[in-house]
Parts: sequence; C-alpha cells; structure tokens
Amino acid sequence: MNKPLVRKLRCAVYTRKSSEEGLEQEFNSLDAQREACEAYIASQRSEGWVPVRDHYDDGGISGGTLERPALQRLLADIEEGLIDVVVVYKIDRLSRSLMDFSKLVEVFDRNDVTFVSITQSFNTTTSMGRLTLNILLSFAQFEREVTAERIRDKFAASRAKGIWMGGVPPLGYDVQSRKLVVNEKAAANVRYIFQRFRDVGSATLLLRELRERGITTRQGKTITKGYLYRLLANKAYIGEAVHKGNSYPGEHDAIIDQELWDAVRAITKESPRTRANRARANTPALLKGLLWGSDGGAFSPTHSCKNGKLYRYYVSQTLLRHGAGSTTVGRVPAAEIEGAVVNQLRAVFRQPEIIIGAWKEAVKHAPAMTEAQAREALINVDPMWDELFPAEQARIVQLLVDRVIVGSAGLELKLRVDGLDALARELQVPELEEAA
Repeated sequence: MNKPLVRKLRCAVYTRKSSEEGLEQEFNSLDAQREACEAYIASQRSEGWVPVRDHYDDGGISGGTLERPALQRLLADIEEGLIDVVVVYKIDRLSRSLMDFSKLVEVFDRNDVTFVSITQSFNTTTSMGRLTLNILLSFAQFEREVTAERIRDKFAASRAKGIWMGGVPPLGYDVQSRKLVVNEKAAANVRYIFQRFRDVGSATLLLRELRERGITTRQGKTITKGYLYRLLANKAYIGEAVHKGNSYPGEHDAIIDQELWDAVRAITKESPRTRANRARANTPALLKGLLWGSDGGAFSPTHSCKNGKLYRYYVSQTLLRHGAGSTTVGRVPAAEIEGAVVNQLRAVFRQPEIIIGAWKEAVKHAPAMTEAQAREALINVDPMWDELFPAEQARIVQLLVDRVIVGSAGLELKLRVDGLDALARELQVPELEEAA
C-alpha cells in the first residue's frame, strides 16, 4: 500500500532581541531561539516541514516597529512565494503591536503562509488560533505599555534625585560615568556669556561679541539667538536637574552662582524693547568729555524715553546752570552730532598729509614702521568702523579727538597730536613684531 504524498512546507525561523547586550557571545539569545525553533521543525518532519537555509535574525531592535532589516527580508521572500511557514519562539518576537501584527497576518493570508509560535501551541490557519493570537497580542502590547510606564517612572524618580539621564550634555559639561562633570575651558565661556548678558542686557550685542571671540556651541557651530536663550534658561548651570517643569538638586556642580542667575533671569523676563532701550542707554557715549560749547561750557550725555522709544542728547552745562537763553546751543541730538564727528574722522584717515604726519610721529616710537604701513593702518579704520563694538568706537574717538566745539555756525574738530600715530602703531603691532 502506497503512502500518501506529503507536501513539503518550507519553514523560515525568525528571531529577535530588543537590546544588543550579549549578542557578541558565541551562543546568544538569537541562537537559542533558532535552535528551539529548528528542533520543533524537525519534530514536524513527518508533516513535510523542512527549514530554509536563510537566517532571519534582528538583534538589538525593538518589536515596536516593522522597520527591521531581517523582517523586511522575510516579508520580501514571502511575497516571492519562497516560504510556507513562519516559525517563532514567541509571538512578541515577531511584533509587540497588535496593529502591526494585523498587517503581518494580512501578508501571511495573502500568500497562504502559516504562522506558528512553538511555545504557545497555535497557528493562524484555524479560527481558534486567530482568537488565541489576538488575546496574546493584546497582552503583549499591554506588557509593552506597562514597561514603558515603568521606564518613565524610573526616569522621573532618577531626575528627582538629580541623576543625569543621558542626552547631549549642556555646554560647559562632559559626561563621565553617567554624571555631569564641569569642563573648565567650556565653563569659562558659559560664565562669560552669563556675565556679559547681565552687563549689556542685549542678545544682539552679546552674539556679536561671541562671534568676535570665536565662542561656539559644543559642535563648533555659531551660537544663535535661540540657542543663547535656551542656554540662559538652563538650570543645570546652577546645579539643578529639571523634569517636566519641576526642578531638583542635581548631582553635578554648578557653573554659575544664584546671584548671577537671578540677575540674568530678571533681564530675560523684560520685554525686548525695554532691554534694547537700556542697552542703548548703557552704550558708551561717543563724545563724553569731548564736547564743548563755543561759550566754554561742557556738554554731557543724557537720554529720555517717550512712548517706549529712547532719545539720546548732549546737553550744555551752561543751559542746566543758567536756564534758557544763556547759550546759543543748549542741546544737540546725540546721533546727529556723533555721526558728523565720525564722518570728519573718516575723512581725516584718507588725507595724505595727515597720514604722513602720523607716520613721522610713529617712527619715533616704532622705527620699523614704513609710510605704506601707516597709510594702510589708517585707511583700514574707515571700512571696519561699523564692525567695531560701541565701546571700541568710543575708545578710538577718545584716542584721536582732543575736543569738539559746537556753536551756531557748526562744529569744529580738534585732533590730538599724538593720537593718529598711536592708532597707526596700535593697528600695526602684529606686523611690527613679526618684522622684529
């Protein structure tokens, strides 16, 4: 009597492990899963089950996604009709998501592929197997969600204890043994940022200074206004750890003190317009101590605010002491007269006789300086003027100008005899040192 023919069923074993821990071992979790599945396939040899040669192993990949290299390769082979049975150790090795698994079952059904879990004794060819599958998957998804909740709770508890829980460390810190450790070189930049923001009260002015000094992010990128404000609001710098808006004492050392932090936070809470006005008011007055009236009275800088806008002036001391009518010019707009003085200085930098005179004075102190070097130094002041910080502009004006006399006929600029040669020598210091 002839035995009935048994159809050969090509069986693919799929294995998965969420973490990479232990995968470097000679016999790891993936090997154990495959060995158990292959033993089950061997027990079904009488039913025509035979293993395929390819291995479908995903190590260190979560079951919460279908974007797994080996799984995608398995699905491609199923679509090509190369597999009849998919064998796994447990259902959650294939997927922990009920929605994702329903998509896999559609692929299996479309290609007449049976799914078997060797430790849960069912397959998808029967209605009871499908019911059992859905129940088990529901519990697998429930377990995954509970695990995620445990992780979130553990993370929150660790943050409440001030423990660093990973991620990119703030500028000024390094991570050693899962703890934040102060990097003194970078921390000095952080302290400078906080101190200068407290002093100037303007993100725009501070960003210019940071670019000038070459201070960048941890990755070497230019610091933007958004990055700057996030840095100034990071409580890690006062030794605290934050989780979901709550702050806790951290395990790491603070980089700045509470007093500086409070001063900076007080500034950032102000409106940008208020801070801009104060920054302009705190900018060094370009002609402070240099502006005089034709009557011999000094002018001093002052400012006023109207409708949120800042207005800067220079006012005559004669006017303040003796009242209206005591002088021909009592008050002048700061921007207007400062601009006029700067324009005259720029013209001075281009006059050949001025350049030669400055060079002749300069060589008395720096014999190596040539006339061409003096000319280049002074001519270059003009194009770079607008790039200088206000404080540097004021310093140069104080260096060059003896006094500015303002009257009803206009203004008269008197230069310091030694100012131009001092500026020329200052701008040529690096080249002169190299020549020496």
